[in-house]
Amino acid sequence: MTTILVTGAAGFVGFHLCQRLLQDPEVTVVGLDNLNPYYPVSLKEARLAVLRPQANFEFIPLDLADREGMAQLFGDRPFTTVVHLAAQAGVRYSLENPHAYVDSNLVGFVNILEGCRHQGVGHLVYASSSSVYGKNPKVPFAVEDNVDYPVSLYAATKKANELMAHCYSHLYNIPMTGLRFFTVYGPWGRPDMAYWKFTEAILGDRPIDVYNHGQMERDFTYIDDVVEGVVRVMTKIPEPQGPNQAQYKVYNIGNHQPVELMTMIELLETCLGRKAVKNMLPMQPGDVPRTYADVEDLRRDVGFSPSTPLAEGLARFVAWYCDYHQISPPES
Repeated sequence: MTTILVTGAAGFVGFHLCQRLLQDPEVTVVGLDNLNPYYPVSLKEARLAVLRPQANFEFIPLDLADREGMAQLFGDRPFTTVVHLAAQAGVRYSLENPHAYVDSNLVGFVNILEGCRHQGVGHLVYASSSSVYGKNPKVPFAVEDNVDYPVSLYAATKKANELMAHCYSHLYNIPMTGLRFFTVYGPWGRPDMAYWKFTEAILGDRPIDVYNHGQMERDFTYIDDVVEGVVRVMTKIPEPQGPNQAQYKVYNIGNHQPVELMTMIELLETCLGRKAVKNMLPMQPGDVPRTYADVEDLRRDVGFSPSTPLAEGLARFVAWYCDYHQISPPES
């Protein structure tokens, strides 16, 4: 049996990845999450309610920053692969509560690295973010680009994760792969994301807040595409590279097709059968005007790149949203 640790198992990407991995009866998934209240815990519990009945799934409620608890977790069982998706998410929240990002994204990540080191884990795959590119003027964003100028603490912690992982890979010969996710969306998504907040507001006949007066672009990436990329990367052990020959690699996972924010709103209006009332606002601190992924490395190394059109993905999200909240779907 293969045993895989997935942190953030009650989170958006973690939940979908667990569902995918559990389709293989030869795989045991150990899911870890601290169920923090950054967004409603009821949604996380609902995701877990889908996972818990499966015989090859075990859930462990644990905080990444719990040093002793994390050491015990890695000491109790061997993991073939660790997929580390847990983190304190959100760019804007990092302006309000910076300590949450230090505890989860830095202290917690060290505990993951130490667990992998002492157990000799075969491969650590961890979530980074497109936010590391900051306001990079060159597009599309390539993993070779300079990422030394983050514009939020969240982005800085993700850049730090990449440096920490590279160091541990070099020192302890642990294969490590970082994944820079680009604006992931879809069913069971996060309520703090724009597409969710817009859907909620439009259906509630409330105005939506549109930042930078709508002059923004995002590389919206559908959740199934993200999971496919993660699964393929899990079995792709990085080759030794760089001046110190570390088994370390970073990939972008994005739809490589940025969409203007106003176009996204128009697509959502079509899905909902309603027009949005827009409250145009200036750019918020820590935000960036656009994201755009170069995924040539991913395509070359694992034979895959995301491709789900935004219109299709948003329609699936709206259908799920209406079902989850037990409201009538929009008339087609």
